Amino acid sequence: MSTTIRDLRAFKERGERFVMLTAYDYPTASILDEAGVPVILVGDSLAQNVLGYETTLPVTMEEMLHHTRAGARGATNALIVGAMPFLSYQTSLEEGIRNAGRFLKEGGAHAVKLEGPMIELAATLADRGIPVMGHIGLTPQSVHAMGGYRVQGKSEEDARRLVDEAQALAKTGVFSLVLEGIPSTLAAEITQSVPVPTIGIGAGPHCDGQVLVLTDLLGLSAGGYPKFAKRYADLRGEITRAIGAFRDDVASGRFPDDAHSYH
Repeated sequence: MSTTIRDLRAFKERGERFVMLTAYDYPTASILDEAGVPVILVGDSLAQNVLGYETTLPVTMEEMLHHTRAGARGATNALIVGAMPFLSYQTSLEEGIRNAGRFLKEGGAHAVKLEGPMIELAATLADRGIPVMGHIGLTPQSVHAMGGYRVQGKSEEDARRLVDEAQALAKTGVFSLVLEGIPSTLAAEITQSVPVPTIGIGAGPHCDGQVLVLTDLLGLSAGGYPKFAKRYADLRGEITRAIGAFRDDVASGRFPDDAHSYH
């Protein structure tokens, strides 16, 4: 591992912006690592993007550990962060400690990500040597409580609450904070008010880093794309084209040709 949590703090201190991307398997993590991505998140977005669920809620610890192990085997330079799934840490402090430890011990992760203002758990994990990435704003595990995927922090009261949550989490020893689905001015205020790097997703340009779900970035998603997700490629279209060309070559007898046959 070459990227550490200390490097992320140094990025913020130098004003050097950085990226984090999701990966759920060995080959993808390997590609991201070769491309110089410093932080790889094995996100519970695995639920929708790999397993076909409608939300992140159904994904289990065992599924997350399985994919975290695969991603960790693919990356030798990136910091690997495992996202703790719904109800793996909210039920009790003891279960949260045990499951966070499993991400490092069994999953090969270097850190874990927690959604929401889990102040006591974040502090307890930091005290036990388990690096924690916080996550506030739009927290997908609370989609039903929020009434859907809605921008958070739009009212003065909600904005104040998010600033307070960010500062409280920073005091626990978290090494970074994901800010999701909040107004860009609020993200700028939070970024300036905490000593740890912020990583934005749908939070505007003023965060210290930015994260996207890789399937969105590559144009692989089957449905619509959120407003904040910029597609840098149309791999879904390219893959469909390639598969169609293979199907047509087989149907016409063009494949396999002499060059692709043993003699």
